Amino acid sequence: MDQNLNKYEIIIYWSKDDNSFIAEVPELPGCMADGESYNDVVDNVQTIMAEWIATAISLGRDIPEPKGKLIYA
Repeated sequence: MDQNLNKYEIIIYWSKDDNSFIAEVPELPGCMADGESYNDVVDNVQTIMAEWIATAISLGRDIPEPKGKLIYA
C-alpha cells in the first residue's frame, strides 16, 4: 500500500441511520467508506483511497498532497 495514503486525514464516526461506521477523507472529494466495525472501516477506506487515486491518475487529474490535520475537534 502506498505510504502516502497513511498521511491523509480520515474522519471516522458512527452512523445510527446506517448502523455502521463511516469514514470520510476530506482531501479526496467524495472518498468515503463504511464498515461494521472500526477496523473494517479503516481497511475499507484505505482500499477506496487507493482506488480514488488510481482513478484520478487514469483520468489525468491532480492528486491533492496530504496536508495532515485539517479539522480541529
